[in-house]
Amino acid sequence: MNNIEVKGIIFDFGGTIDTNSIHWAEVLWRYYKECKAPVEYQDFRDAYVFAERALAKYPYIQPYHNFLDLLKIKVNLELEYLLTKHIIDMDVIELQQLAINIAEGCYGFVLDVLAVTRPIIDELSHHYPLVLVSNFYGNIETILADFKLDSYFKSIVESSVVGVRKPDPAIYQLGVDAIGLKADEVLVVGDSFSKDVVPGKKVGCKVVWLQGKGWGNEEIDNSLPDFIITDFKQLSAILLEK
Repeated sequence: MNNIEVKGIIFDFGGTIDTNSIHWAEVLWRYYKECKAPVEYQDFRDAYVFAERALAKYPYIQPYHNFLDLLKIKVNLELEYLLTKHIIDMDVIELQQLAINIAEGCYGFVLDVLAVTRPIIDELSHHYPLVLVSNFYGNIETILADFKLDSYFKSIVESSVVGVRKPDPAIYQLGVDAIGLKADEVLVVGDSFSKDVVPGKKVGCKVVWLQGKGWGNEEIDNSLPDFIITDFKQLSAILLEK
């Protein structure tokens, strides 16, 4: 794999650092199945969309919530949606226990992924300034501290704080401004073609697309990213091996 010449790196978080290219809907669905939730896939997807919109609109997530808190809140919203639509039938105690089981399964999955991704971020932080650009709920700093990632990033650009969300390229321009380099000296690393690759290229950055199991509704142009990888570990070959 060829090397890429850059002076700084902007990372996406969700789907990139925490799941190594697997869309969060697919991670959740994996643990819905493991916990034997009585739900069909399409109904789950509808519940996932409902919860994401609710979390974006209402302040369910507070700055002090860690990642496990977030997962429990998210899954509770999904299950309550399925309950109100009469797709599942269980009492409150059963629903809460199912939400806990699914959330804890997902949290354990992320801890396993971070055992792979965190050391790479650590190593990269010794060679490049790093900035995080993320669509998140106002608690990303708590999340990073929870996962022992808080010391690696020069700056954090969080959508709920700056008032701009991906795929608006303006949020990546804020990332470039925060890193203090020219756009063509900055590498964007993200898992979403429409939310990371496209806006990253629009502001003039080089882009590594971490291609994996996505949401399934994106129009893809494989010629747009500078590199396509399928595993976070492949960043080392691009950025550290000279």
